[in-house]
Amino acid sequence: MMADLADMTQERIERLALCQQRFGQAKQKPEAPEATGYCLNCGDPIADMRRWCDSECRDEWEHIDAALRRRGL
Repeated sequence: MMADLADMTQERIERLALCQQRFGQAKQKPEAPEATGYCLNCGDPIADMRRWCDSECRDEWEHIDAALRRRGL
């Protein structure tokens, strides 16, 4: 069963917080997300420094990011 938007958003917020702790990212939100070695959507490790593991994760991340921006988050 697919998670609803609220669940996906909460998971993304939690992953972002973990990345910030792990990699010491600045508290200010960057214009474009930086590659961390992990998929910014699903959290899977990525061998090269891409931001997403595949186009599905990229598209899902962009969809959630747009929703968060509309809500001012």
